[in-house]
Amino acid sequence: MTALALAAAELRRMLRDRTSMFFVVLLPIVVILLVGVTVHGANQMRVAVVNGNGGPLAQHLVTTLDASSGIKVRSDLSLASARTSLRRGELAAVVVLDPSFDAKVRSGASGSVQVLVQKASSTAPAVMSSVDGAVAEEVARLHAARFVQPYGGGTFDNGLTLADRARSLAPVIGVRTTTVNSTSNFLPLGFNYSAPTMLVLFVFINSLAGGAIVISSRKYGVLDRALASPARARDLVLGETLTLFTLAALQTLLIVGIGGLAFGVSWGNPLAAAALVTVWALVGTGAGVLAGTVFRTPEQAASIGPSLGIAAGMLGGCMWPLEIVPAVMRTLGHALPHAWAVDAWVQILSHGGGITSIGRQLAVLAGFALVLLAAASWRLNRRLIA
Repeated sequence: MTALALAAAELRRMLRDRTSMFFVVLLPIVVILLVGVTVHGANQMRVAVVNGNGGPLAQHLVTTLDASSGIKVRSDLSLASARTSLRRGELAAVVVLDPSFDAKVRSGASGSVQVLVQKASSTAPAVMSSVDGAVAEEVARLHAARFVQPYGGGTFDNGLTLADRARSLAPVIGVRTTTVNSTSNFLPLGFNYSAPTMLVLFVFINSLAGGAIVISSRKYGVLDRALASPARARDLVLGETLTLFTLAALQTLLIVGIGGLAFGVSWGNPLAAAALVTVWALVGTGAGVLAGTVFRTPEQAASIGPSLGIAAGMLGGCMWPLEIVPAVMRTLGHALPHAWAVDAWVQILSHGGGITSIGRQLAVLAGFALVLLAAASWRLNRRLIA
């Protein structure tokens, strides 16, 4: 009961601190939003379409291109402005439609589609493939309209209507994509990337900063007064540990809930995700209590702790996948628990892994948690009985 009472008192004190609530509640959500939008946008190639014609056939081609996967179309630029943006690298391509596109197509001639790309651009093949696919789809539509034109009253527009109606009634052939290289360790893009990695980062950072709670309890004599009662030192150690574990668990639930409800994040296999976040909360708890015995003042814990947490997150792959860094840095990153947690999320989210798939990562993280909690308990117990 002593441990629970101490934990409840510490949490009430923390909840009254507006600065702590900012870092625990608001900041992680803002960072998840910014990183998710940035990473999601990075996966789309920006293409400007200069539609000097403006007719319905040309506009339908623009709509088809805009619906292509990985393409984001801009239609508000002049040809000169689009060329300038392409030279600056702000666009992946510029698509220029023949001003007489509609008239030529209706008369049976060919309407030209010009695609401008930078020769040395790495996105040129991908954007050309997307444009070719959209144009091929429109060509098939126009050929179908021409074929059925005699059955639609002899006009091209009626033939186009019949062709569109027939296409809408045709069965849709589903295409399933399977990743052949199952060893790929890249996280999904968008919010499915930012939410799990920011969970790993912020739970650890705020746990380190939470060491200030332990220091304040010693500084203001809370623990000394508790020791004057029948409470034992190990009860107080347990109480401080429960405080930081509850803090880590609450922040975890907040990020998981906001990620799922507001950003549509899929957290994968429920059992595997629950085991992972629980073990990670224990890792953060051990680091936080240990920080409370290492730093001398709450200000040191609140300032140095987050800096160390950010550095560890960078080395551990919370900011970028470790697959893009040299092998030496990858090895160094796996000396930290963050890398193992991110690897586990990759397995759960990218490959649909379950509890057995992340058994190795869970075992390593449990080892980190055990060492940190043991060291923290030993140091705090020594300080209390000294």
